[in-house]
Parts: sequence; structure tokens; C-alpha cells
Amino acid sequence: MSILIKNGRIITATDDYVADIFIEGETISAIGKNLNVQADEVIDASGKLVMPGGIDPHVHLDMPFMGTYSSDNYETGTRAALYGGTTTVIDFILQTQGKSLQSALQEWKGRSDNNAVGDYSFHMAVTDFNDETKKEIQHFIEVEGITSFKTFMAYKGALMIDDRQMIGLMQEVKKHGGLINVHATNGDMIDFLIAKHKSEGKLAPLYHYLSQPEVTEAEASSRFADMADYTGCPGYIVHLTCEGALNAVRFATRRNQHVFVETCIQYLILDASLYEQNFEGAKWVMSPPLREKKDQETLWAGLNQGLVNVVATDHCPFMWEQKLMGKDDFSKIPNGHPAIENRMELLFSEGVNKGRITLNKYVEVASTNAAKIFGMFPKKGTIAIGSDADIVLFDANEKHTLSAKTHHMNVDYSGYEGWELTGKVKTVLLRGKVVIDNNECKVQKGYGQFVKRNKVDGKI
Repeated sequence: MSILIKNGRIITATDDYVADIFIEGETISAIGKNLNVQADEVIDASGKLVMPGGIDPHVHLDMPFMGTYSSDNYETGTRAALYGGTTTVIDFILQTQGKSLQSALQEWKGRSDNNAVGDYSFHMAVTDFNDETKKEIQHFIEVEGITSFKTFMAYKGALMIDDRQMIGLMQEVKKHGGLINVHATNGDMIDFLIAKHKSEGKLAPLYHYLSQPEVTEAEASSRFADMADYTGCPGYIVHLTCEGALNAVRFATRRNQHVFVETCIQYLILDASLYEQNFEGAKWVMSPPLREKKDQETLWAGLNQGLVNVVATDHCPFMWEQKLMGKDDFSKIPNGHPAIENRMELLFSEGVNKGRITLNKYVEVASTNAAKIFGMFPKKGTIAIGSDADIVLFDANEKHTLSAKTHHMNVDYSGYEGWELTGKVKTVLLRGKVVIDNNECKVQKGYGQFVKRNKVDGKI
């Protein structure tokens, strides 16, 4: 099967030009002006932006949490991602304390194999680092193609590891060419504040936010940067939200250190005032919580300064009925927010259209940097000869409104209900096949493939 995309305005992290793209099989075989080739299908992209498929390196599909599961599985979640222009996602496997990493991988494969519509990969969350776990690291990097390992500095007794385990894991991961992702918040301090607020009868969603002040994230981000610097292990802070945490990263650059930083679309455009809506605020209960307006300004600036490298989602949706588990106690509200389908269009409308970032920066932080950081470039994350034909045709001028009535995520509310956006995904190709066109999905579950990733060196 061959496809010719004609007359599109091709945007990559570095380029902006009008040309044709010729696709044979799953990959791009030629790019040029007025290509004289015979193709099985011709797509006229005149007036459209043609960009690499988005990569969301932070999602939680079918994830066990607080006695329930996130409501999007691999089929519904990756399909919704495709509708929004994201062709590859990276999910998190969660090791069960006392069990092996391999057993966790098998559990997650049981959910993902033959179920994904879009392409996917895994991070391995290490919650119990010991002598046995240590022996598994090399195999995961070199055989499984899982080269990133997540740690939690919060959720004691469930997910959190201590600094001793962190250092040991960093040294082993560095030795074999991997990277450490971190949830950087001070879990002990947060647990103290949660208990304090509950003892005072302060149980509304607002106190979820007040239990995680900026200092809890700033302190942990600084401590993580220090440990990564000491071990020389490439480090990546997931879902960074605030000025204090970014300043910790900024300070690390003064000793010539580079810490990768991811923020999420919600932290760029939503703020903590939403928690004041009585229990309705539960829609935005996530960890870390939404922050202040000044933090939004910091994050947009960080994107342009090259300090913030990736815009992800931390997509972890729960039905409203599941959120109601915490109706009388904020600490029982399942943490998470639906955004896998909305990220690319929100970032374009709020970022590019409002002059906050350039088109090239948009592609860089929505796709290319994630591919480079996590060992998928140039297979993913760019439009180039030999790259996978993961391509989005985008109408920069079409206006539309976000709503739970029309989205494809398996969740019965939207964090962006009624938002009017400018810029819409029109056609999506994944590995040379049209998967979304005219708001219709053209492939079934099982089309999505697992992406084995290469070793990483901490550079982009």
C-alpha cells in the first residue's frame, strides 16, 4: 500500500515548508516538491499543516488505583488518542511490592496485547528495589526495550521508594543505558498535611490542593536533581507543575546538569481556583494538583527557555461515579484527569494561536522531544525519509468546542467542557495507514503495536 500526501505545509521541530510525502508500507520513502510517483491513494493536504503524530509519554490505561481502575483501557484510550492526533503513548507498569518486575510486565501485557488501536510502549515503575529487582534492569533495557524506570517520592506503603533505593536504582539504570522518571513530591510532608486537614474536618476537594503546597514539589525536585547529579543517571521529572520545582531544575543547570522536565497540558491552562467549586472540584483532583496563574506563566516560559521539554497529559480518567468515592473525604477521590484526546488541540489553540509558542516548538514538545528522550527517534517523532509514517493533517483555522458529548474517551465528563478551540485534527496516519478521517476511526483494536525502545544517553 502506498499513499501520496500532496501540497501540505510540513512542520517538524526544525522545519517549515510545503512539499509532498510519499509513503510505502509503514514508512516515509520520499519527500519533495511535486513528486512524480504512482500511489494507491492520494491525499490533498492543501491548506493543512502536516505534522508528525503526537507522542504522549505519560498515560495510565486500565490502571489499578484505590480499589478501582482508570476508565480508559488500551482500546478506548489509544483510540481516543488517535482522534486527538496522538499516535504513540507510553504507559506505566506498576510493580507490586514483593513481586518481580517481570510479573508486573506480564500483568500489563495481559491488558495491552491485541487491544491497542494506536502504538504504545511502557515505563517500568519500580516500587521495591532490592537485589532481585536489580538483576532485572539489564534484561528490561536490552531485551524488552523498556529503557525508562519510574520512581515515586510519595505514596508511602504503596509506591514510594526511599532515597537509598533511589540511589541504587539510578546507578544500575545508568550502567545499562536507561533513564529514571520521577514523581517528585515530598510524600511524608503531604501525608502529614492530609492527616492534619482530616483531623480538622476539612474534607472538601480544596484540601487535596492545600495538602500538596508548592514546597512539597520544589523540595523533592531539588533532591532528585541532586541524586541524579551524584550518580550521573539521566533524570526526567514527570508532571512538573510549579515555579518552585522549575527553579530547582534551573539551579541544577548552574552546575552544567541537564534534568529533563515534563509538564502536562492541564498545568499550562487550568488553575487551582477550580477546587473551590464544592465537590465539582473533584473533576480536577490529580497529583500534583493544579497550581496558580503565576505557575502557568513559569511553565510557558520554561517551554521557550528549553527547561520544559515535553507536554504530556498524565491521562488517568475515572467515571464520575468513581470520583464520588471521595464525596465525604478528599483523600478517597481517585486521582486523575482525562486529556489524552484533547492535548494536541488544546496546546495548539492555547499555545500556538495565542502566540505563546511557535509551530516548531509545538511539534518539539508534543512529539519530537519525547521520541528523542525515550529512545524512539527518528522512527517516531519526525517526518523524515525512513521514519514511521505517523502523520497528522491539521486544520489550523477550524473552530470547535470540547464536550463529553462528543469526545471518545471512556469518561462521562470533560475537564474542558465548553472550551472553544481553534485548530482541529482532520486526518491521522499511523505507520502508513489512515486511521482517523472525517471523525471516523478506520482500524480495529490490535492495530496498535508495542514499540521497543533504544538505550538513552540523557541528551536531546
